Amino acid sequence: MTQPCLFQGGIKPDEHKSLSNQTPIVQGKLPPLLILPLLQHIGAPTEPIVKVGEQVLKGQIIAHCNGKDCRFIISTPIHASSSGTVIAIEPRAVPHPSGLTAPCIVIKTDGQDKWIERLPLTHYSDLTHDVVRNHIANAGIVGLGGAGFPTHIKLTHDSYFIDTLIINGVECEPYITCNDRLMREHPDEIIAGIQILMHVLGGVKRCVIAVEDNKQEAYLALLEAAKEQVEVVQVPTQYPMGDECQLIQVLTGKELGHNQLPASIGIVVHNVETTRAVYRAVQLGQPLVSRIVTITGNAIEKPQNLEVLLGTPMHIVIDQCGRQDGIERLIMGGPMMGFALPNDEMPIIKTTNCLILSRADELPPLQMPCIRCGACVQVCPINLLPQQLYWYAKAKDFKKAKDYHIFDCIECGSCAYVCPSHIPLVAYYRYVKAEIRANLHEHKKAEIVKRRYEFRTFRMKRDQAEKEARFERLKTVSKVDKEAIIKAAVKRAKELKFNNTRN
Repeated sequence: MTQPCLFQGGIKPDEHKSLSNQTPIVQGKLPPLLILPLLQHIGAPTEPIVKVGEQVLKGQIIAHCNGKDCRFIISTPIHASSSGTVIAIEPRAVPHPSGLTAPCIVIKTDGQDKWIERLPLTHYSDLTHDVVRNHIANAGIVGLGGAGFPTHIKLTHDSYFIDTLIINGVECEPYITCNDRLMREHPDEIIAGIQILMHVLGGVKRCVIAVEDNKQEAYLALLEAAKEQVEVVQVPTQYPMGDECQLIQVLTGKELGHNQLPASIGIVVHNVETTRAVYRAVQLGQPLVSRIVTITGNAIEKPQNLEVLLGTPMHIVIDQCGRQDGIERLIMGGPMMGFALPNDEMPIIKTTNCLILSRADELPPLQMPCIRCGACVQVCPINLLPQQLYWYAKAKDFKKAKDYHIFDCIECGSCAYVCPSHIPLVAYYRYVKAEIRANLHEHKKAEIVKRRYEFRTFRMKRDQAEKEARFERLKTVSKVDKEAIIKAAVKRAKELKFNNTRN
């Protein structure tokens, strides 16, 4: 393992972490209603396996993958976060910049918070990798750093040999402190989760927990709890250090190529809260029904971290922390890669790591024209040309944007942060990516239609040629042969008519 170093580019934004990292994690309140979207992860949506009016218990699977087996597809089941009654399966507003609706299961809680029978794998080390991996899959665990990629898929690498496991404790986005508090308060659970991950991955020779050098308490807590084969490393505090590509480069000196997976170079990366969720699922038999969420911002009376049941409406946790007047914006995630929400009626989901309530004085100034200063180029950690990508986005020149590697952009927001004109550059890049994907989809549809038309034309010409060939052959046969052919055809027609009449 090489000495940690800085990567190219990046920024050091104002942290605002002292707002919420000074107090312990608090249990979120049990809400009267739980709203659980069927899609809370990257991949295929789930399908309900409960009906309206059905009684459910905490931890019970209420929506499953297609075919009720998530092991071989990118998807993961949804569990009831508390006991109660299913009162609706309908579209509800979900956390998304558009505020659009999506299918959700709505549970009216009964206040008992009664668990289903939990089945831990107490002696998991005596079980095969597949058994433990399937148990993790059925627990509904996804990447809790914000990406939401199903964890069991990242643990399935039959075609690669994994020798290094990196546990990502880097929390480089401003305001967010949920991982910091978790590492301080539950280091033993993180280490226990690491042991499980190493067992499932098999040939892992080294495990490294990466913690920023501004989180000394978290670093010391993990250092004390770590086993001999687990190394705790402090990395420089620089955004976007928490991105998978940058973290691998800093810790190992290896750089991922275009569209290259970490597994292809023998590395798997998991977030610290994901690791703790693995421990809970395997050792305690608890599926993913809650997560730690940072509730912060200058419009919050008591910024803090809450352990919140998935499906809890956002206004419940905001009210628990106290809201002040003058709220201008509600942001889910960090200020760099998060997005504004239209209201606080939406539920907390698996990828909700932070809610920021900001006042007007926290918002950036109005956008101005680009002055071509080049500051965005200097901070880009991927070595792209953000300014050029911006101009191509404005001109809707998608081909040029693609030529300039728009899909290599990790949308970290460093370029937008340093832009003196306050241009929302990432929004332009996301627009271009969406348009290119949509155009590609339409092109594929057009290709399918074209192939179908060409095959139909070919088939009609072939049939016509065969018909003409048969006609030409009839010209060459004798009159007697023609009469025999006609009689045989009439006979076949009569037999066919007779058989159809009997049926």
